Amino acid sequence: MNTSNETKTNLTINGVVTGNPFSGVSVSRVLLVLITLVVFTILVKLGLWQLSRAEFKQQWQQTLALREQQAALNYPQLLSLMKAEPSAIEEAALLTGYRLSIQATPVKQPLLLLDNQVYQGQVGYLAYQVFEVTKQQPWILVELGFVGAGNDRRELPALAPIQVGQYGLTGRVYQKQANPLSDELHPEIHPDKPIRFQNLSMPALAELLHHDIAAVVLQPDNVPQYSLPQPWVPIPLSAQKHQGYALQWFTMAAVFLGLMLWIALRQCRRQ
Repeated sequence: MNTSNETKTNLTINGVVTGNPFSGVSVSRVLLVLITLVVFTILVKLGLWQLSRAEFKQQWQQTLALREQQAALNYPQLLSLMKAEPSAIEEAALLTGYRLSIQATPVKQPLLLLDNQVYQGQVGYLAYQVFEVTKQQPWILVELGFVGAGNDRRELPALAPIQVGQYGLTGRVYQKQANPLSDELHPEIHPDKPIRFQNLSMPALAELLHHDIAAVVLQPDNVPQYSLPQPWVPIPLSAQKHQGYALQWFTMAAVFLGLMLWIALRQCRRQ
């Protein structure tokens, strides 16, 4: 009897197959299946995540529309909202879209210029001035509007602070999410010039100005002594864009799965 042939043959005893049942499965096939499952799952999950973001953005848009129709808050009411427990979803905790009506006075502080802003294709700054409602309450940042930057970064826009006086300001408030890459203020301070900074970080601004500042910005309907454009982009990425990205991920998943099935069929035919 040929011993070598015996060892290479799977014997069937009482209906049970002996030997290694996976001896005919190559390592390359196993790797192909694993890679296909992992990549396909990741692509589908990315698509589902984009759909969930689209659903949230639609709800967030409805919330903004509702807030726009509500009566304007006074300053104590706004401050009490800031103390409320935040939502599990960070954006849902933002106070963006509420309307606010205050009587406030400009604080004797330099104007503030938020750097690297774009409006209608032009690069520039968002200009802010600090106002005081009462001496016991936090100051509030009031947006004056967008101002374009010149060709020389060393030259800052020539802006004059709003003159001292009592002003009635009514408008909507907004908050910006922290930049995950960098939330440092990086202020550039020069005598008799506005302070240019990189991120709208209220704690850092409060530390710089040595006074508490409310965690919102007021964008008034009418800014005294100014008529600068005021960009309003409460939702940087719309629900429609998230849906488009989801479609892209699902398409990539389908194309990848089809490609891997084609490769697997070719390997089977060769063998």
